[in-house]
Amino acid sequence: MALWDRIKDSATQMQTQLVAKKNDLKSGAFRDASMAMCALVAAADGTVDPSERQRVAQLIATNEVLQNFPADDLRRRFEENLNKLTTDFAFGKVSVLQEIAKAKKKPAEARAVVQIGIVIGGADGDFDKTEQAVVREACYTLDLPPHEFDL
Repeated sequence: MALWDRIKDSATQMQTQLVAKKNDLKSGAFRDASMAMCALVAAADGTVDPSERQRVAQLIATNEVLQNFPADDLRRRFEENLNKLTTDFAFGKVSVLQEIAKAKKKPAEARAVVQIGIVIGGADGDFDKTEQAVVREACYTLDLPPHEFDL
């Protein structure tokens, strides 16, 4: 199987797992950590072009799991995290990882946050090395083994 097909299958599988847990993913900590993860993956390469921003905003608005929360609220949180990362990536990343760490207390939420990162990273069919690296870093922040997610 081609790498691109494996990435697509992995992102689809992660999305299916997320939908199965939808009713367990309603806390503010999950909401905040998810939006931080979306921003971190979007800015992984140090830049965010308008099409990338639009694609992530579209995914946020249409993702079944994230529909537990108002779309405008999610978009605002995503943009705030993105602004921190684009202003000063290294400093912003510290703040964004702190947001991601909010999900640490509930393992199901922590895993779901990582899965959202993989879904966002694979949305364009190319879950590249920089995106994988920031999701792996988030795994460490959440005390989850990256190999559990093939990272």
